Amino acid sequence: MANVITVTALNRYVKTLLESDAVLTDVALRGEISNFKNHFRTGHLYFSLKDEQCSVKAVMFRTYAQRLRFAPQDGMRVIVRGRISLYERDGAFQIYVDDMFPDGVGAMQMAFEQLKAKLAAEGLFDETHKRPLPAVPRCVGLVTSATGAAVQDIFNVTARRYPSARFLLAPVNVQGAEAADGIAAAIRRLDASGRTDVIIVARGGGSKEDLWVFNDEKIARAAYASSVPVVSAIGHEIDFCILDFVADLRAPTPSAAAELVMPDQRARFAQAQESLAAIARGMHRKLDLCYNQIGAFCASPQLVRARRVPEKRAAELQRQKAVLVREMQRRLVSAQGRLEADASLCESLSPLRVLARGYAVAEKEGRILRRASDAVPGDVLRVRLHQGSLACEVQSIDQEDETL
Repeated sequence: MANVITVTALNRYVKTLLESDAVLTDVALRGEISNFKNHFRTGHLYFSLKDEQCSVKAVMFRTYAQRLRFAPQDGMRVIVRGRISLYERDGAFQIYVDDMFPDGVGAMQMAFEQLKAKLAAEGLFDETHKRPLPAVPRCVGLVTSATGAAVQDIFNVTARRYPSARFLLAPVNVQGAEAADGIAAAIRRLDASGRTDVIIVARGGGSKEDLWVFNDEKIARAAYASSVPVVSAIGHEIDFCILDFVADLRAPTPSAAAELVMPDQRARFAQAQESLAAIARGMHRKLDLCYNQIGAFCASPQLVRARRVPEKRAAELQRQKAVLVREMQRRLVSAQGRLEADASLCESLSPLRVLARGYAVAEKEGRILRRASDAVPGDVLRVRLHQGSLACEVQSIDQEDETL
């Protein structure tokens, strides 16, 4: 007779067998979700995974469920990866899911539409949030692979359009589920640097699966939160991703992104020349208009009459000038005659004429002597003659001829 064991022992033994099997510790399953339940209190997901013939119970704990980029639902075909074990209490054979991916175009498109609707409802696609690109960016941030074709396409277009442009490259992996965190972090890092005027997120063409990373919610929210405009340049013109709807501008290709972001230096120069020519033409038109207006004004009857007034007054001024000149000449002649008469009188009264007749003038200490008594013997007097003067010493004084 076989050994009798408890149910608990049986379930524990089976669980041990399952968890010790190397094949079952990391297995990938493809199937359709059914009986899906989202335990909102704990955050765990419970569902069954089935194909045409069988089904298996599955659980995805909150830690792993939070990393999902889509909302699972009944009828969705998915691929899950996890480990096979047994829930001891119920003896339930199930798979503990670590990762889950949409399987097939239909499921991927459903996940895409779910996230698109969610972000649109939150306003991440609103046109009012879209910002214009700078006319002449000082520095352009690049989020792309450092060795991919996208970065070379951008550099080639820039060399042709705006050779003096500056770039700040944040190299990232642009493919695979693990790339989303790096791309989102690169956007935030370039924005926080304060060195960029616009950020281009670029990747060359690829399959829908290759471009799927740019449907990640973390990338969308990083682009929306950026303080500088973000340009999405993912894949080819026919490819669309969630980032395209959030970005301030979608470019169909990386090359087109460079065309949109970089000003055309030659076109701007030609535009500047045309502007200068237009200004010059405008100035000439203004000058011609002014000349015409001045000519018409000068020929107006009012101005003709106005010019005649100063002409008449000029003639009157000339007449008055002639009168003044004659009066001044008359007065000058009269004044000259009086001056000559006064000069003759002054000359006749001049003491120098008296001296010329043989008289002399005696001075004592700068004072003219009029009486002999004004001097005493021994005084030195200055005696001025008609020509020159003498220094004389008084030896005696004769006062006989003094009169009152």
